[in-house]
Amino acid sequence: MLTLLTLIPLLFCSSSFAQDWIKAQTGLGAENKPRIAVADFAARQDATKSHSALFTQVVRDDLSYSGIVDLVSPSFYPTQQPSVPSELRYMDWTASQLNSQYVAFGNLSEANSEVAIQAWMFDVTNPSSQPVVGKVYRGAATDDQVRIFAHQFADEIIMKLSGGTPGIASTHIAFVSARSGHKEIWIMDYDGANQHQLTHLNGIALTPRWSPDASRIAFTCYNPTPEICMYSLDANKVVAFPKFRGTNSAPTWSPDGMQIIFSSSMNGNPELYSIDSNGGRPKRLTYEHGASTSPSWNPKTGQTVAFVSDRSGIPKLYMMNSDGTNTVALDVPDKGYLIDPAWSPNGQILAFSWRRPDDNYDLYLMDIGSRNIVQITRNAGRNERPSWAPDGRHLVFESTRSGTRQIWSMLADGSEARQLTTSGHNESPNWSIR
Repeated sequence: MLTLLTLIPLLFCSSSFAQDWIKAQTGLGAENKPRIAVADFAARQDATKSHSALFTQVVRDDLSYSGIVDLVSPSFYPTQQPSVPSELRYMDWTASQLNSQYVAFGNLSEANSEVAIQAWMFDVTNPSSQPVVGKVYRGAATDDQVRIFAHQFADEIIMKLSGGTPGIASTHIAFVSARSGHKEIWIMDYDGANQHQLTHLNGIALTPRWSPDASRIAFTCYNPTPEICMYSLDANKVVAFPKFRGTNSAPTWSPDGMQIIFSSSMNGNPELYSIDSNGGRPKRLTYEHGASTSPSWNPKTGQTVAFVSDRSGIPKLYMMNSDGTNTVALDVPDKGYLIDPAWSPNGQILAFSWRRPDDNYDLYLMDIGSRNIVQITRNAGRNERPSWAPDGRHLVFESTRSGTRQIWSMLADGSEARQLTTSGHNESPNWSIR
């Protein structure tokens, strides 16, 4: 299969065709997105007003950034907004100015330092229907917990309206930040909130990669030479992991979480090796002059790995079977440096950073089946290290477009770029699978 694919030329898509296949492959392509209004969640006591406002705003932000719904502007909402289903006046929300198909609403109450949130979403075009979503959330009456509940409610809505694909509002992003004085591993919510430091190695940590179950983060640490380190989210600490000779870096997980592929010079040149997720049974996969690094395991098939090698003189993209066989070059029309491969969740699109001749580093997408290529960042700083959200509709990446190296996210077609970090220098983001 891979050999046959090498016969297919790599082509730049026309703008319209590129947008068509990106939208088709990522689920961003619905012409008539469902229109949804999110009413102000009612505060049952004065003390809950700030939390009700927070819950409402987070749900609206999550839905607005989902890429698959059309959020009706609150400026058009009727004066009377429901807090329970019996108060829902369907005709108010389907009037021509709003033309809503769905309405989300509910209420918050607090007692004994616990918040209780009742949340519903109804299809207002079908008054006889049951709620599409109906949830009750209970937990600590804190801003952080209210945000978590808002993310969960938004994800529930997105899953219902996207045919079963979960939302990403409850996911997290690992990244490297030097704001503490050393490059350490940090994590944050998908929208940039709740940024906090995980490692305290007082050295250099790089290339964090979430395990498929989001319980561990494999990364590169310097002690004093590069080696593979492991952080356990369950234990909240760096845990013991085998050390290998030479320099070891750039881990990637198999889709089942049972293996890791990484770059190692344990036998001379930096080559790719596989190990069990506990560090056992190292196996060499590549045998070429030059260095091989930055492996990315296809999350859908588990059968192929994309990686970077300078075996031809400059860094280029290659693809091989996960056992190291059948390596092929993913050549490009006008050469230049190609780095940072990242597979989409459906295993059909490869995102990467490409410094074309006399050009800046920008992000591109390649459809592996057709070898069509489309550029998704342009003339906005240096853009590198893309990582896909688990919904396949969003990417996170590092960029210097704001002047310093920061973490940004965007829809997979390159639109709606959002800056997530602002403090210090931040790089190498990786999106959790759940």
